[in-house]
Amino acid sequence: MKREDIHGAARFLFSCKPWLVLTGAGISTESGIPDFRTPQTGLWEHYDPMEILSRGVLLHRPEIFYGVGLQVLLSFEKAQPNRAHYILAEWEKRGWVEGVVTQNIDSLHHRAGSQRVMEIHGHLRSGYCLRCAKQFPMEELEKQVMQGQIPPRCPCGGVIRPEVVLFGDLLPPCFEEAVQLAHRYPLLVIGSSLQVSPANFLPSYAPSLVIVNLTETPFDHRASWVLRGKASTVLQLLHEELESL
Repeated sequence: MKREDIHGAARFLFSCKPWLVLTGAGISTESGIPDFRTPQTGLWEHYDPMEILSRGVLLHRPEIFYGVGLQVLLSFEKAQPNRAHYILAEWEKRGWVEGVVTQNIDSLHHRAGSQRVMEIHGHLRSGYCLRCAKQFPMEELEKQVMQGQIPPRCPCGGVIRPEVVLFGDLLPPCFEEAVQLAHRYPLLVIGSSLQVSPANFLPSYAPSLVIVNLTETPFDHRASWVLRGKASTVLQLLHEELESL
């Protein structure tokens, strides 16, 4: 990655602000959260997602979902936002970012201070009852599981599940909001391989595209600028350039 690429991408972004941002696992790896698909280190190298994190497993094999799948997800809980998350929150305050669409369930954008966050794969801050839809803090769900109550139960008798989107689930309404925004604003992709649908539809809708990622994506040829590097490093360089404009 050359300095002139950072300069050119910053000038391009400055000229077309505000932008919609799409983030993937690559923005959170520097916070200690492993991604899912990287060969040898990705989570799916060790687990079959359909065997531990699908709606079918939740409903029919809850001992696997709560005993293995949920524990994998909860291992993210102690992670803290990194510089990239804080820069995006700062850009939003300045009016440069219209909103953040994230494929991540780690809540790190919220913790960093971003206000308009569309968590299209859900989150782990709370759960809800499958029978009456009552919401519960995640601590209640964890407490029951630790005490051996699997699946955890609502007072009405229904099963409590986390508000994360599992394989076989429908996407939340915020995805439609993300689609509408993608048609209207330039899209800045950060740390996503753009291989997971339907999130990877968003670059097709955007009027222009900038990609920040360590590896190639299927949309590199459509992007006005492609910056290879770690999210926090590239965003810090972009931030410095943008402040000078």
